[in-house]
Amino acid sequence: MIGTSNKIITYLLEQAKDKQFEIKEYRQKRSLDSNAYCWVLCDKIAKELSKDGTIITKEKIYQDAILQIGTFEPMIVEEKAFENFKRIWQKQGLGFLVQEVSRKDKCVKVHCYYGSSTYNSKEMSLLINLLVELAKSLNIETKSDAEIESLLKEWDKKWNQFYKAKKKAISVNKLMD
Repeated sequence: MIGTSNKIITYLLEQAKDKQFEIKEYRQKRSLDSNAYCWVLCDKIAKELSKDGTIITKEKIYQDAILQIGTFEPMIVEEKAFENFKRIWQKQGLGFLVQEVSRKDKCVKVHCYYGSSTYNSKEMSLLINLLVELAKSLNIETKSDAEIESLLKEWDKKWNQFYKAKKKAISVNKLMD
C-alpha cells in the first residue's frame, strides 16, 4: 500500500492483530539516465522520420548525431591497414565511427569518433541538446530543461566516478611496474 502515514496507520488499525506487515518508505522509481534518454530520443526521431515509408533506425540517428557533434581523433592510416583499423575501431561500440577524409600517397586521413560512453557531461549535453532540438523540430515531446539538466548532472557524477576509478587503476599499475 502507498499512502501518507495517517492513511497507513488507519489501514493497519483495521487489520487483524496477528497479521504482520513490512513498512518501507516509498521512493519514486529511478528516472532515465542521460544515455537512456539519448536512446529514447533517437527511437522517437527514427519512428517519426520513418512515417513516410523510409526506414530509418535509431542507430542511424545516433550515429548521425555523433558525426555532427562528436569528439574525434584525426589520424593517418596506411591504405593497406585501413579496413582492419576501421573494423577494430568500430568494434568498440556503435558510436565509435571512422570517417574517411581523404587519400594521398597510399595513406588514408580519417576522423575516428568516440562513442557517447566516453563522453563527459559537457559532451553528453551537446549530444542530448542536438537530439532534443531535432525532436522539437519534428514536434516530438521532450523532457523539460530542468529534467534534462538533472539527467546530465547524474551523467557527470557517473563519469567523474569512472574517471577517478580509472586514474586510481592507472596509478596502481604504475606502482607495480
